[in-house]
Amino acid sequence: CSYNGKRSGGPRSPGAGSEIFTPAHEENVRFIYEAWQCVERDLRSQMGSERGLVEEYVEKMPNPSLKAFKPVDLGDLKRRNTQDAKKS
Repeated sequence: CSYNGKRSGGPRSPGAGSEIFTPAHEENVRFIYEAWQCVERDLRSQMGSERGLVEEYVEKMPNPSLKAFKPVDLGDLKRRNTQDAKKS
């Protein structure tokens, strides 16, 4: 899959949900989704070949200021923000 980074397609109208997405948001989501589909296709095609290993990027010289970084659970963060919004 050769993905050249061009974004295509017109904006979709927002759904009936409580969130309204702008055309730019819809375009970004579509762009990332299509790019990820290419990545998954490439990974599946590698599984049948000799190079069946997935490469992981690791910094040769990690940034020392990121030593204290802790991953954030985005699902949990969204749940808490949603609950806070309902309280007010």
